[in-house]
Amino acid sequence: MNDTLRLVRGDSRLVISVPHAGTALPPEVAAQLNPLGRRMVDTDWHVDRLYEFAAALGATLLVANCSRNVVDLNRSPDGGSLYPGQAETTICPTQNFDGEPLYDTPPTPTEIARRVDAYWHPYHATLRAELDRVRALHGVAHLLDGHSIRGVIPRLFEGALPDLNFGTNNGASADPALVARAMAATAGHGFSQVLDGRFRGGHITRSYGAPAQGVHAIQLELNQDTHLDASGAYQPDRLAPALHALVETLM
Repeated sequence: MNDTLRLVRGDSRLVISVPHAGTALPPEVAAQLNPLGRRMVDTDWHVDRLYEFAAALGATLLVANCSRNVVDLNRSPDGGSLYPGQAETTICPTQNFDGEPLYDTPPTPTEIARRVDAYWHPYHATLRAELDRVRALHGVAHLLDGHSIRGVIPRLFEGALPDLNFGTNNGASADPALVARAMAATAGHGFSQVLDGRFRGGHITRSYGAPAQGVHAIQLELNQDTHLDASGAYQPDRLAPALHALVETLM
């Protein structure tokens, strides 16, 4: 297995992708980043741990080991914009979410291409293969792309983000009835939620979600206040029942 990712293969219809929880920095990349870049402040902290239970239930779990500061697996290598007119990061981020530089000298096009080949392509090849395998088993595959983000980032959005941010590329990436069941499963657990708000799904949701071909993709962007305390410590207990209900519904 490629050491840039971790795969736990399950036998249900659910595949969970976690592209931004990794904290590994290859030495050659760490040497290029500045001190802020090496801090990896925009990591989706502990999202892989939040979904560990799902693998025991039969979901397939794919987790990237490397930091998003190496390469962003939820962006397209062609540089296309996900949210035209709004602030966003690139395939190899040169700024954090607050607009602060991560490099003294940004990576060259050659270096970006090297990282895409070394890290981006293996992850996406594995994800595609798992979705194809699951669809062959069940006739359908459900993809949950798991993310988290700080709840207040003025450069990216006004005010505080809702707790649970579901994204389906404005309904194009999943059957609306499935999405409605997923959101109903998390309702009533004490969390605010929104569908296709500020985060409508990134490259993964938009590229793999193809309901007509039997692949239904939903992104869930968690406000990190749902599972981190004020000091940043991992506190999953309050969120766990909602995620269990969501996973069981999608399985």
